[in-house]
Amino acid sequence: MDRAKFGIFLDVTGRKQAQEGSELLAGEMSHRVKNLLAIAASLTHLTGRSAKSVEQMTGDLTQRLSALGRAHDLVRPLSSEQGTAALLGDLLSILLAPYDETAAFSGRIRVAVPRMGVGERTATAMAMVIHELATNSVKYGALSYETGFLHLSSKLDGDHICLIWAETGGPVIVGTPLLEGFGSQLTERTVRSQLGGELSYDWQESGLVVVVRVPVDRLAA
Repeated sequence: MDRAKFGIFLDVTGRKQAQEGSELLAGEMSHRVKNLLAIAASLTHLTGRSAKSVEQMTGDLTQRLSALGRAHDLVRPLSSEQGTAALLGDLLSILLAPYDETAAFSGRIRVAVPRMGVGERTATAMAMVIHELATNSVKYGALSYETGFLHLSSKLDGDHICLIWAETGGPVIVGTPLLEGFGSQLTERTVRSQLGGELSYDWQESGLVVVVRVPVDRLAA
């Protein structure tokens, strides 16, 4: 028998998939850390605009960072003991509270959505999407301006619910920005694969409008 004709074949598919998964996780973690640092800097600037003393700024900033921590908890997988995460409106308000000038519903951020329950898996994915949109807004969009305003509403479209993220009062938008960053790719993948939905951007001159279209029956998942 000519042994030179024979070779040894190793199935490295599992190893390659694990490596790709590790690289994706590392990229996501790096992206989140950079975002958190940028958000912390933005919240410091935001708080300093309205604070009348160092003590007031310290207190307000501490509250915002604490709210950011609570919001960040919703971007990680939920334990099985936590059950249903929240009502949709509560979830959105908690996520956006750190960026509001005052309290949810009464400042420059308005949330108007129907009373609908959100399951734990959907809550994690939805939180990821809102977290990314808020991060981009506080860095580049309406929430980066003192005159900026955000209205998050919804409408039913057959068996789907459309969340409408509408920014106004921020920097004038010229042209259509390229969405090539890791955060944009992560948002797109989350909406399509985890929520079974669709994501669209409308770069209006007055501000960005994003529509997240998700099947109603997926909210409770």
